[in-house]
Amino acid sequence: MNNQLLKEKLQATIKRNQAKSDGSPITNLKLDQTLVAEIEQLTAELESLNPHPQPLIHATALLEGVWQLQYSTAREIRSLDSLPLGLQIGKVYQVINIADKLFFNIAQVQHPLKIISGYVKVTASFQPAIDPSSLADKRINVNFDKRYLAIEKIVGINTPKLNPFKVVAANNPQGIIATLDITYLDETLRIGRGGDESLFILQKVNDLANLT
Repeated sequence: MNNQLLKEKLQATIKRNQAKSDGSPITNLKLDQTLVAEIEQLTAELESLNPHPQPLIHATALLEGVWQLQYSTAREIRSLDSLPLGLQIGKVYQVINIADKLFFNIAQVQHPLKIISGYVKVTASFQPAIDPSSLADKRINVNFDKRYLAIEKIVGINTPKLNPFKVVAANNPQGIIATLDITYLDETLRIGRGGDESLFILQKVNDLANLT
């Protein structure tokens, strides 16, 4: 199967299994193990056909911009399914600034009755890894900076004093450097694997105009 067919099959499999139509990502906890294995196999096959196997050397321009998370096995993404006050996760984005080596992750949250809406945001900086292995051309070291918790609206009324209502230092792993390997990259799809073997599948989008 060629690159494009694999990509379409992977994206169709993810979309078909999204429980909600609001664009929120799915995680391996929401799927049975057969589907998790299917997604992993399709992902691995697509990674083997990566058109930019050295993204940090030859394709940094493709990394720039707004990416929407489609699927993940990461603990920090799965934990968003257990938010307080009955809040539910919506769309999750990653916005990358290559020139300044910065990015932020932002997750929309909303009460199912639309009583409360807001977001969780984490800011971070990154550097290409100094690695004697061949991973140096696709691995970045990540330093998380701050974590923002915000309520934007309560019963439809803007709440600027609660946007954000809490800003704290973000947690970095103790004793180790957080890393991310960019294992697939093209103009519209990016796949990454964290140092804990977590998987992230993201799609390039242009609809983050109202989020900062």
